[in-house]
Amino acid sequence: MENQQHMVLLSSPGLGHLIPVIELGKRFVFHHNLKITIIAFTSHTSHAEKLVLKTATSGGFIDIVEIPPPDISSVIDPDAAIVTRLCVMMREGVPAIRDALSNLAGTATVRPSALIVDIFGTEALGVAEELKMRKYVFVASHAWFLSLLIYAPTLDKQVQGQYVDQKEPFQIPGCTPLRPEDVVDPMLDRNDKQYQEYLGFCNGIPKGDGVLVNTWETLQQKDLESLRNRNLLGGILKAPVYAVGPLVRLPDSEMSQGIEWLTHWLDGQPEESVIYVSFGSGGTMSCEQMTELAWGLELSGQRFIWVLRAPIDAADAAFFTTGSDGRDEGGSKLSKYLPEGFSSRTYNVGVLVSEWGPQVDILTHPSVGGFLSHCGWNSALESITNGVPMIAWPLYAEQRMNATLFVEELGVAVRPRVLPTKKVVDRDEIASVVREIMVVEEDCNKVKKKNPIREGVKAIRRSAVEALSKGGALAQVVATGEE
Repeated sequence: MENQQHMVLLSSPGLGHLIPVIELGKRFVFHHNLKITIIAFTSHTSHAEKLVLKTATSGGFIDIVEIPPPDISSVIDPDAAIVTRLCVMMREGVPAIRDALSNLAGTATVRPSALIVDIFGTEALGVAEELKMRKYVFVASHAWFLSLLIYAPTLDKQVQGQYVDQKEPFQIPGCTPLRPEDVVDPMLDRNDKQYQEYLGFCNGIPKGDGVLVNTWETLQQKDLESLRNRNLLGGILKAPVYAVGPLVRLPDSEMSQGIEWLTHWLDGQPEESVIYVSFGSGGTMSCEQMTELAWGLELSGQRFIWVLRAPIDAADAAFFTTGSDGRDEGGSKLSKYLPEGFSSRTYNVGVLVSEWGPQVDILTHPSVGGFLSHCGWNSALESITNGVPMIAWPLYAEQRMNATLFVEELGVAVRPRVLPTKKVVDRDEIASVVREIMVVEEDCNKVKKKNPIREGVKAIRRSAVEALSKGGALAQVVATGEE
């Protein structure tokens, strides 16, 4: 098409980054008829990643240029934090990004006019300038998180000592204050290399011609107003902020191939009777915590689907390695980590799936009435846009912020208490919070009482549907490139 625009989206490694970038690309294609190419650093070690890439390109609407992550073994310690590894990968990958963009500029039918990077790819903005392309930063999380990123360099100068040792919440102009215990992972230790990497991409975000954020106006009006107000955070950011969410996946039959038995099991359960338990593509837990979770699910007496992963003490250990396809019906490969007799005692009440499951298909099923989640933003959006209340169990990254937002501000989730002495959630607490969102109480006349959490999530679902029907703010991004 003669006047068709061509945008290039850049994704850093990890399903949590790749999925929202793909969904953003789809929105550009189907709402605005743009040509979209995605440059993605892919590992080819994950079956789930292969499925996501396959479904993204199956319709022929999106092109994906896959780049293997650069070898960084000689640059940083192999045990470095995820943020450090991601930032170094993307920095070392700039030459490959430049080559890919230059190739597209020289060979594509429609020359690329804009580059959109995620927060770990801000060093590639300079390549867009070299090629005279417009440049944007895509924050695949929420506006409150973006506010923290924009204000982080200021906090770095204001706060003395470690953030986690402070007694008072951190004030972010125009936004909800951030408690010390809810800071993002890079802020946990200012002496760690990932903190400097974090400040680096925070300083890079304002260099874009605009910032896209995966939220919508009615969900986070206060934070968005602060980001746009020149007397508040807008004075730091200056670039326009576009609320382009909610970017969420739709059910896809290809993602469920080979595990149809799971859908058949769900079809046989009562409406809103099953709690789905999953800690995302990267989340892991200790053996002790897995044992407590198993007992808690059993004690709750509720039906469940639990996506299992081998226990390990590091909460984000599976970030780069999620690799199974979920075909292990009954989770037999991992059942050895569960309490003796758990599988037989919960037979027909719960279902175990190894490593990975078709999350969107599960959350859209009418039998699912709750989601015990790590509270990653992608998963949280998939939950609330389907009207499913959550148990917020944050593990890493900005997930503690997410949990606070959903529990305290939006009121669509509950958060289990962690035993401070053991740093685990015990079985009785787990059983209690599961029953809190799954059990519908009745009054003396057998009339079901309204659950405020369920009512709240249904209201948010309606606002999300309205935001999607309007096409979000993507039209404004497209319009900036029109001649």
